[in-house]
Amino acid sequence: MRKRGWSHLDESDVRVRPGRGSRPRSKQRPKHADAEAAMVVAVDRGRWTCALDGDPGRVVTAMRARELGRTPVVVGDLVGLVGDTSGKPDTLARIVRVAERASVLRRTADDTDPYERVVVANAEQLVIVTALADPPPRPGFIDRCLVAAYAGGLAPVLCLTKADLADPGEWISTYSSLDMPIATTRLGEDPAELRELLVDRVSALVGHSGVGKSTLVNQLVPTADRATGEVSGVGKGRHTSTSAVALPLPERGWVVDTPGIRSFGLAHVTADDVIAAFEGFSEAAEECPPNCGHLGGSDDPDCHLDTFAADGGGVDQLASLRRLLRSRAGRDDA
Repeated sequence: MRKRGWSHLDESDVRVRPGRGSRPRSKQRPKHADAEAAMVVAVDRGRWTCALDGDPGRVVTAMRARELGRTPVVVGDLVGLVGDTSGKPDTLARIVRVAERASVLRRTADDTDPYERVVVANAEQLVIVTALADPPPRPGFIDRCLVAAYAGGLAPVLCLTKADLADPGEWISTYSSLDMPIATTRLGEDPAELRELLVDRVSALVGHSGVGKSTLVNQLVPTADRATGEVSGVGKGRHTSTSAVALPLPERGWVVDTPGIRSFGLAHVTADDVIAAFEGFSEAAEECPPNCGHLGGSDDPDCHLDTFAADGGGVDQLASLRRLLRSRAGRDDA
């Protein structure tokens, strides 16, 4: 430049260093083709415990990758992991992918709360645990859990505990028309009947505090060591499980122990979600008048489901269906 002189400079001699923010950010994200598959088995304060390939012997701790943003990740989710998946102390993998869920158990705090809480993902069964006595059974709660199971794509199972304190016959008869397995357990006896229903399945257990859910889990999974509590003097149990956790069964399969709850809101569930679970009734409901609630009687006197049931669709099933619809609508005490 000194030889040529300043008068001979042109734009080709100018060298401009690009600023830090001058280059556009790429919208391409890594595909993480080498991500390892895992199942989320526990969540605790921004850390997810995952079982690689669903193997309870290969457990790692992971964080949610930045590119996932606020994507919810719950127990039962099938995820892709990258980073350090050795599972050694003080190591941390990253969750970079969440697979589409095959089923979702949701609930709201009450029937007016618009915020849905995902309790567990990808469970095949929902085991509704209720005591026959101490505390007494609450049919409204059972019905609401059934509604949530049908709406979320889970197969319901009814487990009646403390059969040594009361006869289960009445409750078995009440729910027999729903074509779902019903198991009974007794204090101090192995829950063999329930255990057989859980083998090779992912099953979520839900129930009020004090019904014996944690005791059941300890019997099914001897290494679980879940805390148990006594029923208070007013017939209400103390909360002993504080967070959902998936536990491996010795016979293969998983049980997801969920926190004891006092209410099961269904603000996210529609009447059509419930009817769809009853074979034939969904098609019959299309013949109903507009805005039909399918409750029958004085509420919906022209409901076509009455005609369908009388013609062989199943009167008992219709009665069960309407009981669930009334519970969803808050017409019965839950």
